[in-house]
Amino acid sequence: MELRRQMIPCMSREAVVTVLSYEGGILDGYLQHPRLKEKKRIRSLSQTVLLLDDLLNLEDCPGSPVPLVSGGCGREEKKEVFRIQVLFREHHSWQGRLIWQNESQEAVFRSTLEFIQLFDTILGE
Repeated sequence: MELRRQMIPCMSREAVVTVLSYEGGILDGYLQHPRLKEKKRIRSLSQTVLLLDDLLNLEDCPGSPVPLVSGGCGREEKKEVFRIQVLFREHHSWQGRLIWQNESQEAVFRSTLEFIQLFDTILGE
């Protein structure tokens, strides 16, 4: 009989996504994560999910949070800033919170697909 691995809570799994533009499902922005030395440019929502998943694979959980990279993007255009907190990962899916900092709103997602749909719904409005 195979033992099933338990879900492990990870409070340090947080990234910040700054969206410079989102049109027709195409995202332009950057991602910050404690494991990145500098901001990573992102050009799509799928690239964002894959990059976050790779970064989450590097996390030893539980662990202490690492400060995020600070500083602006050098542009004077409107930006939307989101904090993505992945609290659990199981079977290659995420459960966590999406915090829309500009609007001081928060939503819970129970899967990676639900995260994508939530992100797209917010930005598509």
